[in-house]
Amino acid sequence: MDLNQILNSLRVVQLPMRTKFRGITTREVALFEGPEGWGEFSPFLEYGEAESASWLKSGIEAATTRDFPKFRDSIKINGTIPATDSIEEIENLVSLYQGAEVFKIKVGTDLKSDLARLEQVKRLVPNAKLRIDVNGSWVVDEAIFNIRTIYGEIGELEYIEQPVAEVEDLKKLKENLRVDVKIAGDEVIRKAKDPFAISLDGAIDVLMLKVAPLGGIKRSLEIAAHHKLPVVVSSALESAIGISHGLRLAAALPELNYACGLATGSLLTSDLASHEIRDGAISLSVPTPNLDALARFAAPKERLEWWRERIKRCWEVLG
Repeated sequence: MDLNQILNSLRVVQLPMRTKFRGITTREVALFEGPEGWGEFSPFLEYGEAESASWLKSGIEAATTRDFPKFRDSIKINGTIPATDSIEEIENLVSLYQGAEVFKIKVGTDLKSDLARLEQVKRLVPNAKLRIDVNGSWVVDEAIFNIRTIYGEIGELEYIEQPVAEVEDLKKLKENLRVDVKIAGDEVIRKAKDPFAISLDGAIDVLMLKVAPLGGIKRSLEIAAHHKLPVVVSSALESAIGISHGLRLAAALPELNYACGLATGSLLTSDLASHEIRDGAISLSVPTPNLDALARFAAPKERLEWWRERIKRCWEVLG
């Protein structure tokens, strides 16, 4: 697939969200069509070309390749609860993840608010496993105190995702935590200059794979095989088109023992296609963008041009 094919089929949409997530209320994504279907290119707007190029590589793979391994036809999912203080909002979000047995709650802003959010989810789904995502916002001493406090008041967690930012700090945290909890790594691998050069020994127990930031399914599988850790596949808040590629990655993993964060389409009020959650799982499918949705949520012409120029720059990075 060449650059002209991408640019000639490019569509950009602005999808409204149910709640603020990562500081945004509208998710802007770019889509293009290839010989095997649609690919998505949707790095967040603040990302530079070097980081965004991997997202383009993943989108091209999605639009040109379908011969991936498939070990399962449906993927267990976790519900995702953003860092909101609204009880009503939490209740509404929980209800969207039909049959989910695992919930990931965003924390790291304020411990009192974090505890209240966790208590609310626990009240609504008392038998669910809870995992928390800190996005690396704590320092080591703060993480030790906060994790011990959460365990004392909330109870056991399935795992804690990226409690601190750096590999050495993750190792220090595990050495001093004195709480029996698994640590998952997201940014530590996703933001690494070379995911194969970094040693995760003694730093994390679970590896988070996000297909677009890591450059596609093939590269994600290679990263997983290299590090030899249990994995979770999660989204990067893509549309249903991008989520489809994440679902294919989850299906392609020989072992998958954790529910995956691939139901974030529930955070959008409207999407380009649908991935129905049934009994806490999403079945594999190859959706195409709804033409009415493409037209309804089409970005202004200047945004389309902005994305075209961004793709050109990322194409140069890919060489």
